[in-house]
Amino acid sequence: MKTKSIFGSLGIALCVCAIACFSTSCSEEATAQGAEKEKPVAKSETKKPEAAKKGSAPRKGSGPSGKKFVKPSREELKKRLTEIQYHVAVEDGTERAFQNEYWDNKKEGVYVDIISGVPLFSSTHKFKSGTGWPSFWTVVDKEEIVEKTDRKFGWVRTEVRSKTGDTHLGHLFDDGPDPTGLRYCINSAALRFIPKEKLKEEGLEPYLVLFEEEKKDAGKPEEKKPE
Repeated sequence: MKTKSIFGSLGIALCVCAIACFSTSCSEEATAQGAEKEKPVAKSETKKPEAAKKGSAPRKGSGPSGKKFVKPSREELKKRLTEIQYHVAVEDGTERAFQNEYWDNKKEGVYVDIISGVPLFSSTHKFKSGTGWPSFWTVVDKEEIVEKTDRKFGWVRTEVRSKTGDTHLGHLFDDGPDPTGLRYCINSAALRFIPKEKLKEEGLEPYLVLFEEEKKDAGKPEEKKPE
């Protein structure tokens, strides 16, 4: 009887130990799983948008400062612009050939909209057309150029205007040089020229890339001789 009692007690003790060990193991596993769930997931590094980086180009529909552009009233523009600038940019006029500011300008730089200040053309795309007006074979940003059919004076032409400033710039023709075959015939009075050395000062540093030596001569067309 004593022997059975001893074995019985021993069996009970072993069962208690086994249950305790099983409970501890389950508890540790549950704790580990909970800790794994609560562990924060490392977020991937978010790249800053180009517009937020220093030296990025102005956003569409904005002035050189990057702020949304609000076009001044006609009264305000009349005070700000010269008589010929107002006549061309606002009243859709045309200046005299060979008697305007930039027709023969050979300096390096960028031409911006006289009203909004948004870059439109570059000296790297300017060529001698012999027409007496500044001529370019392409634009800095095609999205900033609006083309409209012009039926004035009895024939059909393509008028070009700026999108942000709604400025009358000039006309587009298909008799330009390679590589585009286009000629943007632009009024000097619709533009303001910013020399290359002042682009950074004017907040237009990104456009300096236009003047890198390796890109400067690539694909540049031969100048047309005066007629």
